[in-house]
Amino acid sequence: MSVDLERDGPVALITVNRPEALNAFDTAHLEALLARLREAGAGEGVRAIVITGAGERAFIAGADIKEMQGKTPLAAKGFAELGQAVCAAIEGAPQPAIAAINGFALGGGCEVALACDIRLASDRAQLGQPEVGLGILPGWGGTQRLPRLVGAGRAKEIIFTGRRVGAEEALRIGLVNAVHPAGDLLPRARELAAGIAAQGPLAVRHAKLAIGQAFGETGGGFAQEAQLFALLFGTADQREGMGAFVERRQPRFTGA
Repeated sequence: MSVDLERDGPVALITVNRPEALNAFDTAHLEALLARLREAGAGEGVRAIVITGAGERAFIAGADIKEMQGKTPLAAKGFAELGQAVCAAIEGAPQPAIAAINGFALGGGCEVALACDIRLASDRAQLGQPEVGLGILPGWGGTQRLPRLVGAGRAKEIIFTGRRVGAEEALRIGLVNAVHPAGDLLPRARELAAGIAAQGPLAVRHAKLAIGQAFGETGGGFAQEAQLFALLFGTADQREGMGAFVERRQPRFTGA
């Protein structure tokens, strides 16, 4: 298990390092990312954070379905709350966070990107919330943050269909800020982070706080999302959807 943290002057780089599983999150990696985020956020002299995934295929391909498949509703609620805590740590960090989306950013991976202040994508990136195809819904803040970013109509279409959004479309609809060739992505993210770090640190921190107030969330929407996420783990459709994913076949949903 590895979530790496390295410092380059005032810029902290966090890398989810599980490329053999497309950087998918199990509980251990979620807890490790949360610890790294807190470490970076509290780091003396850290003025910007970049988050990316190891390898060339994935930023974060979502949650580990094999681990998630057998969860009870109560365990699923805890898992949703852990994912929400990770995203809240990104959103609430005093430093701006930049997602360098170098491949698949699906499910929880998309939700991590949504929690960042700025999203840069490689030209190979694909983003999406495919949870409905598993018989569940986004549980780490996707139902709350995606509509704020792209509007309710587009967010509903993306979530209800579970389809993937390519890099150019993501740029067009405002899901990402910029698209770069794959080899240029991390250098451009570092460059942007360094540019932010060169500004007045107190001014940047307070600007992030002020902008966050404009999109303030009382917590009710996130709590309801976690509750609904948990409820779906008591359904036959969830068992069928995740079973089909693991078995690499099309699910046969019944609405039960």
